[in-house]
Amino acid sequence: MSNPNPENENLNPDAVEETPAVDAVAEEEPVQEESLESRLAAAEQKAAEMQDAFLRAKAESENIRRHAQEDITKAHKFAVENFAKAMLAVKDSMEMALKTDAPTVESIKTGVEATLRQLTQVLEQNRIAEIVPEQGEKLDPNRHQAISTVESDQENNTIVTVLQKGYTLSDRLLRPAIVTVAKKA
Repeated sequence: MSNPNPENENLNPDAVEETPAVDAVAEEEPVQEESLESRLAAAEQKAAEMQDAFLRAKAESENIRRHAQEDITKAHKFAVENFAKAMLAVKDSMEMALKTDAPTVESIKTGVEATLRQLTQVLEQNRIAEIVPEQGEKLDPNRHQAISTVESDQENNTIVTVLQKGYTLSDRLLRPAIVTVAKKA
């Protein structure tokens, strides 16, 4: 049997030969499949390592948080320890003054002055500062508390007298200065 169309000779099903390209693809499939399996295993191992690293980092951050919380608790609990230790010396001085057998006015005055110097040192060491406004200074409601007004020749809302000193602790107000302020007559 002869093929009327010589161009279609290759289309004859009996005449088709297996090409080497098809054989090469068939041979590559197991290699490619093996490569995918090894890549999958490597990715799973890497994911397990990342999961382990994540869990370790999470545990470490939890430990750091817990330690920081413990440090904060201790700091709150013992924040006044240094101040308290320094105040013990002031207390000792006062007790010694009371033990004097025959105190005179002069010895009591000298002892109170020494104790006051000691107390002032303790306050300064612990960053406690006095607020002592000057007469004529403008009233600062953040640092002063006016309890009355007094007719005066000074400008309105200026300090006439200081009734009680105020105090700050590291620039934070502990107690405002108690003052009277001027009011124009």
